[in-house]
Amino acid sequence: MEPTATTAAPNKAKVVRTTVDDMALPLGKRVRLNRLLYGHGLKNGTLLILPIDQGLEHGPIDFFSNPASADPDFQWRLAAEGGYNGVACHYGIARKYMERYAGRVPLILKLNGKSAIPPDDDPISTLTGSVEDAVALGADAVGYTLYIGSSRQDEDIQQMQMVREDCDQYNMPLIVWSYPRGAAIEEKGGRDSLYAVDYAARMALELGADIVKLNIPKRGSKDDRQPKEYAGMEWTYEQGVRRVIRSAGRVPVLVSGGSKLGDDDLIAKAHMSMEAGATGLIFGRNMWQRPFDQALAITERVQNEILAQFPV
Repeated sequence: MEPTATTAAPNKAKVVRTTVDDMALPLGKRVRLNRLLYGHGLKNGTLLILPIDQGLEHGPIDFFSNPASADPDFQWRLAAEGGYNGVACHYGIARKYMERYAGRVPLILKLNGKSAIPPDDDPISTLTGSVEDAVALGADAVGYTLYIGSSRQDEDIQQMQMVREDCDQYNMPLIVWSYPRGAAIEEKGGRDSLYAVDYAARMALELGADIVKLNIPKRGSKDDRQPKEYAGMEWTYEQGVRRVIRSAGRVPVLVSGGSKLGDDDLIAKAHMSMEAGATGLIFGRNMWQRPFDQALAITERVQNEILAQFPV
């Protein structure tokens, strides 16, 4: 169940949002993050990122509901005309479709990924690119997917460490898609449980992320399998978002859009996320699974009704 206007709790706490000044960043990372936050989009310190890595992660099936979106130029044009802060994609999409938008839409180069074909019992996303690729393409950040709780987590952490070291060498911001996955996670409440998402937020902080992408925790049928401290906890959707953002510490949080929502539910989710302290939103299918004019319209609503209200 996604949060809606009726399930989101009213705001009662002051919004505390991590800023670039809080992050103890070297000069090169500060420059790139300031370009993302204040040089594009609304230029008010919030982020609206358009991901197009779903073709690798899910296959062509995600484009069936809007066939025009199978052409990556659809998303690049949407990002340019809609005033997004950046596009997140893999090397091939950037190399072959970015040229006409270079300098107009910042690039976040995804450095690892996997297909949906093997089961998710023991997942790992292998490298598909390098930080050197990102530098050569003029990217302002890179993205790395880390699977928290997978039986291959040791390989994943070591792989991410090598990426982080390269990011530090080249002063490239590292955005971590911190996702609970695998059989062990499913036995302890599931990937969307408060326990799992809270753990994922803390892991991103501990391992050196500059920004973390998180899902909103949800209540589910496996909640009683969580560790007792979580299983007995009462919380609203907004309290859940506040908790995981707090666990991320001085790492700004991007809230994932997930599967396509109706307009009102999408706006409610975006508002709740920003009100809880997120720095921005990374909404893909919720935007580009719509015809182009509708995608532009919902983009404008998110920007004007939500992001414009939460300057940093």
